[in-house]
Order: sequence, then C-alpha cells, then structure tokens
Amino acid sequence: MKILALEFSSHLRSVAVAEATGGVVKTLGAVTEHDEKPRGPLALVEQALVAAGVSREQIESIAVGLGPGSYTGIRMAIAVAQGWELARGVRVLGVSSADCLAEKARQEQIAGPLHIAIDAQRNEFYLATYDLGQAGFAETAKLRLATREEVNACERTGGMVIGPEVTRWFQAGRIVVPDAATLAALAAQRSHFVPADQLAPIYLREASFVKAPPPRVLPA
Repeated sequence: MKILALEFSSHLRSVAVAEATGGVVKTLGAVTEHDEKPRGPLALVEQALVAAGVSREQIESIAVGLGPGSYTGIRMAIAVAQGWELARGVRVLGVSSADCLAEKARQEQIAGPLHIAIDAQRNEFYLATYDLGQAGFAETAKLRLATREEVNACERTGGMVIGPEVTRWFQAGRIVVPDAATLAALAAQRSHFVPADQLAPIYLREASFVKAPPPRVLPA
C-alpha cells in the first residue's frame, strides 16, 4: 500500500510518500518546508511524489496529522485529503500529532516517561504524557490544556519534556518536531479510516465568540 502523509501541524511542514508491505514501511520520498516561506501544500505533494517516483494514481491511502498545533496548517492538510478523496476515492485517516511526536522521540532513543508540550497560545500548552519502550509507546495521561506551571510540575516528577518549540519555555526540554515519514509509519499500523469530511483538527478549547452589536442607525 502506498501512503501519502501530510504533517502540517508545526512550523516545519512535511509531506512523505511511503510504501507498506508485509508490516514493513519504507519511506520512498519526503520533503519539508518552513512555514515562513511556504510554497503551498500541492507543491510539496508534487515534490514528494517526484522524489518517490510515484504517480498520483498510485496513492492508496492518505494520512493527516491532526495536531494539536497550527490550525491553519492542519486545515490545509485536511483540504488536500478531502480533494484527493473526491478525485481518487482513496482511504483517509487522521493521526494525532502528539502520537507522531511520541514515536519520533522513541526513534531518537528516548525511553521511559515523556511529556509532550505544544504551544496552545494564551499562555497555555497542549500537554500529554507517554511511556516509551522498545516495542512502542502508550499514552498514560490524555492530551489536555495545561499552564506553564503544570508542565513544570510534570517535569519535576520525572520524564523529559519535548515539543516543536519547547525550549522557548522549558530550557531542559528537547526539540522534537513531528514529520510526515513518522506519520506514515504510524498510519500503516492503523485502520480507522474515515470519510475525509469527518477529519477535524484536534482543538481542545470550546469555541467562543462575541456577537457583533446591531448596526448603528445614522441620523438623516
């Protein structure tokens, strides 16, 4: 099965094409760009396909990193998956970018308890805790919104803090960025395919808005 993976949740957006055969996943081609100088998602996809030597028609599955992270980036990745599904009828699934970070950390030989902290703006963080082992990882504390002090408290109890920009706030932390190749490897192990229009960014805050006041009536 040939997989197209889109991981746009951080400041480093990436696309990978991978092939899963008999439980073995091989990355055929991957590209990354910084979101300060974006070329657009379709340009990244095309570059990854060319690097992999794979045509659009050969893609059988699309995996999307659902965050948490850059809402705009995640929405772009979802839009690509939705358009591809309409045009080609591929299977689609979403994967937590926190899971992707945990697997990336495990590949970098980090083991034991691990705290993932992702900037949630408003002086808060998306925080999840995992236990990493040689065979894989397990989520031990579900993803939630947390204050800076709560992240510090987790660090004091043991375990490394990682994330795409984590050293901005936690000097003892370690920068780990989710990438599309790792996302593809996780997707190859999963089968919870959904219609692309059901994909949604992982966003833990309740939606809030202020209703606009009625228009003023100007005197004649």
